[in-house]
Amino acid sequence: MTTATPIVTSIPRRTARNWITTLLVLFKARVVMLLLFAALGGAMLGSAGIPTLGDLGLLMLTGGLSASGASALNQYIERHKDHVMKRTRRRPLVEGTVHPRVVLVAATAMIVAASGIAWLAGNPALVIWLAAGAFIYVGVYTIWLKPRSVLNVVIGGAAGSAAVLSGGAATGDWADPGVILLSLLLFTWSPTHFWSLALAYRTDYARANVPMLPVIASPRRAVFWMLLHAAATALFGLLIALDPAMGWGYLLPVGVATLWLLRESARLITDYSGARALTVFKVSNVYLSIVLLAICLAAVL
Repeated sequence: MTTATPIVTSIPRRTARNWITTLLVLFKARVVMLLLFAALGGAMLGSAGIPTLGDLGLLMLTGGLSASGASALNQYIERHKDHVMKRTRRRPLVEGTVHPRVVLVAATAMIVAASGIAWLAGNPALVIWLAAGAFIYVGVYTIWLKPRSVLNVVIGGAAGSAAVLSGGAATGDWADPGVILLSLLLFTWSPTHFWSLALAYRTDYARANVPMLPVIASPRRAVFWMLLHAAATALFGLLIALDPAMGWGYLLPVGVATLWLLRESARLITDYSGARALTVFKVSNVYLSIVLLAICLAAVL
């Protein structure tokens, strides 16, 4: 077992630009933006059109606070393991750019504030799904499953589903069939997405003793499960076209993106190198973006 070197605790003097970069990394801005995009997709499906500006504003504010807070707590909890992984050793808490206690208090306050604002706005369903997403990501995924079980990203994918359901809740219909299908798509998309990254950085994850599937199983077996989840993702993506608010404007771009995702994923059967795995990781990102963009455009048009 690898013993982590003590993390730097001194806080160096930094410029305003440095601090902006630090905060973007600490709160995982790219991940948060993707979750907000997923929530927007859920809002569009839940409202069968364009949600009101008030609903969208509430969703973006509370969703952004909750997702950012959960992301920062994830880095707070994993800062010692992040130190031994090449991919994460430059994160703010590892380098000592920010104090851990400040992050813990601020991140927790953001999550609580998000639920409080949603409650004051009179939307208890939004409160539930915001809290569920943060709890799943921090409590279930980060603390419980990630260091212990190969099912970490499988069950942890429910955090992305909660983001979609919060979008539906913001517009008053989180149980809409289209919202449920998109939440299922996020659930099955997450393992393929994160396992492809773990396949590319399996040495890193092994060094940190994180039982990701590509670390525990052979590359061939890991690829089999990645393909299975990619196929399920493709199915849910196509089924969303049955929603009355969708149509050919949704189906055509998503159909092409689905074939692309499946083709690139299938190439892992004969080539499971790090470069190929990273390609699938990037393609899965683009695929999800296309699905969400198509949902938004179809709902508007």
